[in-house]
Parts: sequence; structure tokens; C-alpha cells
Amino acid sequence: MRMTVSVSVLVAAATLSLLAASLAGVTLPDTTEVGGRTLVLNGMGLRSRLMIKVYVAGLYLEKKSSDADAIVKADAPKRMVLHFLRSVSRDQMVDAYTEAFDNNAPGSRTSLKSEIAQLMAAFEPVAANDQMMFTYQPGVGTTLAVKGKDKVTIPGLPFARAMFSAWLGPKPPSADLKKGLLGL
Repeated sequence: MRMTVSVSVLVAAATLSLLAASLAGVTLPDTTEVGGRTLVLNGMGLRSRLMIKVYVAGLYLEKKSSDADAIVKADAPKRMVLHFLRSVSRDQMVDAYTEAFDNNAPGSRTSLKSEIAQLMAAFEPVAANDQMMFTYQPGVGTTLAVKGKDKVTIPGLPFARAMFSAWLGPKPPSADLKKGLLGL
């Protein structure tokens, strides 16, 4: 009987490790559902600022890819999950995403001015262990969810491209974050 229980525990632990990935103490599932489609965890990365761990990000796609440009341009479902490791104020979030758009989608601040304003208005403070999700669905748009609640959906592929460029563009918050998201 003891041997059967030990084997069962070992099998369960092995199965769990196949169904989740971990980074900096954060575990994310290997798959998620978006619009009736299964997306797979492409990779995870850690966002740090001034040596302080801010969040662990996980990128979900229909199929794994290490091509950042193709991921950003694709008119396909995708999701970015941010699991916060510390508190971040609304103002800090606005500053970070303003910088991200400027660095990675420079024309977007003019061409997508109203869409970016909608996003910035939807931000709210987060605490350690809170999550934000950015989910793009073709024909629907990009939905921001904070703490499990949908805050805003912004239509259009151009906004989705600018949004996902924030992490996968030429000047991401950090090279290590981008590499992790790309599974490199």
C-alpha cells in the first residue's frame, strides 16, 4: 500500500510539472483558453527595475515561436499575463507604458492616441500576487483584465501590435524579459 501511494504521489507531481511552468516563485499553466482556442505558454520572463523584481510575464500563443516580429504582427489570438511581485501604482503603470509605446511603437502615440488613452484610463494600482492580462482576439480587439475583471476592450489589430510591442519590440523593458517570453 505504501508503495502504491508513493508511486501515485510521484506520478501526480510529474503530471503537475508538465502542466505548469515557474519563474521567481510564480507558476503559470502551460495552456489557456481564448475565444474557444487553446493557447500554449510560449515563455516566461522577469521584469525588474533597479534590481527590484516587478512582475513575471507569460506569453501565450497558438503555437510556440521565437520570432518576436512575427508574433507582434500576427492577426492571431495571444495573451500576456503579468503576475506582480510587488505593488505598482497607477501612475507608475502609466509612466511605464508611455515609455514602452515611445520606445517600441513610436508612431502609436499619435496614430493610436484615443486607444492608448482608453488603456491608460483603465489602469489601476496592483499589489503583490495581483494579475493583469492583455488578450488579443481577431475581430474583437485587445482586452485588459485586472485582478480577473475585464476593464476595457480596444478594437483593432494596430493597437494589438503596439501593445505586444511593449514587451517584444526593439527596446523591451529588458532583454532578458524578451528572451524569456520568446522561450530562448
